Amino acid sequence: MSSQHEPDLEVADAVGTQLIRLMRLIERTQAQYQADHADAVERATYHLLVHLVKDGPRRAGALAEAVHSDPSTISRQIGHLVKLGYVERTADPEDGRATLLAATDEGRRIFEHNRRLRNESIARMLSSWSEEDRAVLTELLGRFTDDFESSRAVVAGTNGAP
Repeated sequence: MSSQHEPDLEVADAVGTQLIRLMRLIERTQAQYQADHADAVERATYHLLVHLVKDGPRRAGALAEAVHSDPSTISRQIGHLVKLGYVERTADPEDGRATLLAATDEGRRIFEHNRRLRNESIARMLSSWSEEDRAVLTELLGRFTDDFESSRAVVAGTNGAP
């Protein structure tokens, strides 16, 4: 028997329904963007570029860990970003045998361009919201994301056991 109260589960169901709706909208938007822009980078690959721009150069293993992905998958995706000229491989100054991955100037330009487009789109969506509502959304969304991340860490620490 669940330790959760019925009203808590009803709220959780409503939140879950809205999150699924939002994820589907985002996926459809991304798919349409991919269809309209043949040179678009897939979302998972672009996520690697975001990490390299924001966090700076790092080894492939550290990048794989940061994005919770398999090193072989990262290798393929980084190869694509290198081919596009968004990422470069350089020798690690601490260990010349190792390679660091770093965003290029073009990679940073692409990141900034995409971030600006995203921010302009969100600003348009929220333009009719009050300043207070926008602040509350930002606070609650951050809190929800932090709690989600923390709960995932607990599950990972228990090997998925409930």
